[in-house]
Amino acid sequence: MDVPSDEPTEPTGVDPVPLTEPADGVPPVVADAQALRRAADALAGATGPVAVDTERASGYRYSQRAYLVQLRREGAGTVLVDPIALGGRLDPLVAALDGTEWVLHAASQDLPCLAELDLRPAVLFDTELAGRLAGFERVALGTLVERLLGYRLEKGHGAADWSRRPLPADWLNYAALDVELLVELRDVLEQELKDQGKLEWALEEFEAARTAPLPRPRAEPWRRTSGIHRIRSPRQLAAVRSLWETRDALARERDIAPGRVLPDSALVEAAVRNPPDEAGLLALPVFRGRAQRRMVAVWLGALQRAAALPRNELPESSQQHDGPPPANRWSDKDPAAAARLTAVRTALTAVAEANTLPVENLLLPDLVRRTCWQPPADISPEGVAAVLRDGGARNWQVELTAEPLATALAAARPTTS
Repeated sequence: MDVPSDEPTEPTGVDPVPLTEPADGVPPVVADAQALRRAADALAGATGPVAVDTERASGYRYSQRAYLVQLRREGAGTVLVDPIALGGRLDPLVAALDGTEWVLHAASQDLPCLAELDLRPAVLFDTELAGRLAGFERVALGTLVERLLGYRLEKGHGAADWSRRPLPADWLNYAALDVELLVELRDVLEQELKDQGKLEWALEEFEAARTAPLPRPRAEPWRRTSGIHRIRSPRQLAAVRSLWETRDALARERDIAPGRVLPDSALVEAAVRNPPDEAGLLALPVFRGRAQRRMVAVWLGALQRAAALPRNELPESSQQHDGPPPANRWSDKDPAAAARLTAVRTALTAVAEANTLPVENLLLPDLVRRTCWQPPADISPEGVAAVLRDGGARNWQVELTAEPLATALAAARPTTS
């Protein structure tokens, strides 16, 4: 199909074909060493890129490990691997995939748990990221498959508890479908990116995603407790922190999602009410349940530890940042920086629209804020380009944005009388 170089392909208007099961059926799950060797041999002898996906048990388990790994390659078909049954030892698979290109959708979600299994791609193609760079507003796997390939994928089990054993047949069917068309989607998106002159951009982004370090643990993860905005004092914050840390230790030990041990709402309610004894704690809604009644001494102990802290050990009212403050406070803290940010955002939006890109893929928002909060002494295009590269911007991003940013920063510079 001929398309303008700067526009993504339009929908065909043809009703999508429902795809309710894989063309070759659902293969048996690889769950022993002998089956793993056979599967690895088949994949090693096949050709082309390898479609890869994982299923985790987010919301059910504490860990983010993979409970199922799905692979598909031309000549080998689909392979479903149970890493739990195999004790996480997938050495034959590691060897079979060495040097191959992997195709994933939203790779950053899957790469960490694959790395835990010593599975790391030599080359990566991320279909979600490709869709974003191609200018598609909706980049969910099902949406892209429907729009570009004309099939409607079976839905329904993405948020299931994949740690369950045995895995139900309809769940395995869903999992196999996730890699059924992934390589075909990759090929269509690659051509789309070529047509738009963006393939080199995408290749830089894929390599950055492939080699990205694992995210650093948050300094104070307890501050992300839902409803913490209700907390008014450092002492109450200490109570939330103590309850959160107690819950986290229990969740890690049991490998249960923390919210299933005790919901965030209960942490906040207990911190606000500050019950003096077990009876007062058990009077709160969530703590009346059987499971929490058994744990009441544990939760009360967490509250009491927070209450006994000396003042100098209480948490700050707000989290300390190693970067600029939230942008909505800039007008009060530094009006000149606020003016720079407004000018730069306007410039970046124009560049993104001209190239049919999401502005957040043009430059990381955090890098934009840091550059505007403390601009380089040299705000020439070359000076700005150096700052962007130091901040992790890719070559294509620097080429598109350094000059517009330099112009915007210069225009927002306060005039002197």
